[in-house]
Amino acid sequence: MRFSSAPSMTQPASVRWQLWIVAFGFFMQTLDTTIVNTALPTMALSLNENPLRMHSVVVAYVLTVAVMLPASGWLADKLVVKRVFFAAIIIFTLGSLLCARSETLNALLISRVIQGVGGAMMVPVGRLTVMKIVPRDQFMAAMTFVTIPTQRRAEQRPDAGWAAGGIRQLALDFPD
Repeated sequence: MRFSSAPSMTQPASVRWQLWIVAFGFFMQTLDTTIVNTALPTMALSLNENPLRMHSVVVAYVLTVAVMLPASGWLADKLVVKRVFFAAIIIFTLGSLLCARSETLNALLISRVIQGVGGAMMVPVGRLTVMKIVPRDQFMAAMTFVTIPTQRRAEQRPDAGWAAGGIRQLALDFPD
């Protein structure tokens, strides 16, 4: 049973779905970072802020992830790993929605902190999820499946995130 380009069809459907969900979580986090960095000037304009003050939007997320990362491992150890991962996706998505609805820099910063809490749990708890659902001899193949598409998009084809941020920026700059 190998994970060449997708999870093996001999794996149970529940395992295949869980691997796709973990891969999607990893991708969401990577895409968010590239989109935010690209859209910072437009975000500053829409919030009537100096673009130089917008660095705090990135710092708030990264700092929250750094602080919450150890807690996410502890939490996953104490609770059911799948539920913690599901909660991470929900918290990250909620933070993303709050970011989209933010009308001030302070509201955006609070939203990015919420998003960072979810983001801090996604990657390590996602890895724990894979460890629990995949046999040990297939772990590396499963992790390759889960992480390589994200790394390819981020390293070899960064245009996906940049393009999404650029399209968003163009849509805000040139309304109909």
